[in-house]
Amino acid sequence: MQKLLCTIIAGSLCIPFILAAQSGSNVVLPQDKGPDKVDVSAYPADLQKNYKLFVGKCAKCHTIARPINTVMSREEWSRYVKRMMHKPNSGISDAQGKEIFEFLAYDQANRKDKDPKSFFKALSDEEIEKLKAQH
Repeated sequence: MQKLLCTIIAGSLCIPFILAAQSGSNVVLPQDKGPDKVDVSAYPADLQKNYKLFVGKCAKCHTIARPINTVMSREEWSRYVKRMMHKPNSGISDAQGKEIFEFLAYDQANRKDKDPKSFFKALSDEEIEKLKAQH
């Protein structure tokens, strides 16, 4: 019985650390070290507006560099935006989620897919090992 009680107490003490890790606020991903802006001056006007919405909403929970430097298919971006919309305090409405998705899908197709090496400097093996050791 005492062993069970110790296990329960130890487990409950870990919950804040688990929740913090899941929130992503303290997690640094390789994408976070890449560029944190996109030159959208050549994008259609509606997508330039969507970019501003994307920056304003998504920076609440993680770096803007993270999605800017992440490569996903159109379907993956759709799922990702829906998942982010349902995060507590995201403040992203259905209409805003659609606009953010439209920007991300356009950016993927017109910037990332056309020149995948130009938007993010790959990390060295040493940098990758350092990140692994931190997490």
